[in-house]
Amino acid sequence: MHDPTDTYQDYFERRWGHLRRARVRALAWLLDAPDLLDVHDPHWDGRIATLGPVTPETECWLADLDADPSALDAALGDKMMTRLGLYAEKLMAFYFAQQGRLVAHGLQVRANRNDTVGEFDFLLDAGAGVEHIEFATKFYLLQGDSTAGFDTFVGPNLADSLGRKMRKVFDRQLELGSHPAAQELLPRPVVAARALVKGWLFYPRGTYRAMRGITAGHCRGFWCALEELEALPGDRFLVLPRLQWLPPFRAQSATWMLDKAQLAAELDDHFTVSDAPVLVSLVREEPGCIVEFERGFIVPDDWRERAAARLHP
Repeated sequence: MHDPTDTYQDYFERRWGHLRRARVRALAWLLDAPDLLDVHDPHWDGRIATLGPVTPETECWLADLDADPSALDAALGDKMMTRLGLYAEKLMAFYFAQQGRLVAHGLQVRANRNDTVGEFDFLLDAGAGVEHIEFATKFYLLQGDSTAGFDTFVGPNLADSLGRKMRKVFDRQLELGSHPAAQELLPRPVVAARALVKGWLFYPRGTYRAMRGITAGHCRGFWCALEELEALPGDRFLVLPRLQWLPPFRAQSATWMLDKAQLAAELDDHFTVSDAPVLVSLVREEPGCIVEFERGFIVPDDWRERAAARLHP
């Protein structure tokens, strides 16, 4: 358990700062980051999975992997990945396989050749049966008050919400094991079906609102509009590529580091051609490395109005 006065970045650097390779750091984050959803809250009806604390054996395994990542590199393959969800899934598949628990990954269920019913993210060994794990790594911004419940957390591009995602997971994806088309594919009966959800939640800068059902110690950051950029602390920033959204940033160097004026200019250029919010890492320079101390989404100046219209059409 880490000090509650820490930021998550402080904790991660203290616990995993010895790891140097980005892929291994991402895997360590997936294994050790707090679950986004509170596994103990009755709202989820016992359908939230958790990995539990990282064991000393797994900690040593990660250190060994950092020293020799050849097995992980082989599992991820040479093909360039652009989808963060696929990257996170492949990291988790590697972990489950190394633990000897993986029965199947990405198993598609089809009613016929042209009708895909769904896909099992992971089937894990559960003795006489298998456990179905639906896995998600999500990034949501709190917009407005809590009257819309979990729909108040919206995706940066306003195409999704935490509430909508979890309704889809519970009502459709976790029911896949009972579909007739799945029966002939399953090696053993599904004895449990749960959702494993990791991610970051982002709050209007300077605010935080606890919500039932959300893990109290979850990874969190801020969001602000471009016009509020000047209020950000520090003067070293990185625009994070999507595949670097998982763990706090750390590297020996970063050629794309920006000061505040450069960041403002880059964001201004970006928002003239795109409405997509940008995830920015606030970093400090330490001897021999650059370390993230905070992160947040910078959104277009009209994002609040568009998000509110989506919540209350």
